[in-house]
Amino acid sequence: MGVDPELRGRGVARGLYTEFIDRAAAAGRREVRAITSPANTGSIAFHQAMGFVLEEGDREVDGLPVHTDYDGPGQDRVCFRKRITARPATAGATEGA
Repeated sequence: MGVDPELRGRGVARGLYTEFIDRAAAAGRREVRAITSPANTGSIAFHQAMGFVLEEGDREVDGLPVHTDYDGPGQDRVCFRKRITARPATAGATEGA
C-alpha cells in the first residue's frame, strides 16, 4: 500500500490497514503480511507501530533482517507479519472481500 506523501500523517494508511485487517479477520484469516524496502525507514516504523513484526531474513542490512532479491535481482525487502484474531465484520464489509 502506498499513500500520497501529501496525505501522510493524517491516518489514511492506518485507516486502510484497519479496514483491510478487519475484513481479513471477518473472512477467517489469521495473519497478514507486508513488505517494504530496507531503506524505507518510515514504512518500517509505521508497520512496527501497527503491530507488524519483522520476519527473519537470509541476511541483515543496517541491522534489519532482509530477504535478498525478494522482488528481483538487487531488490531486497524487509518482510513483516501480523497475527490477527477473529473480529466481527465491519459495517460495509462484504463477504469474500
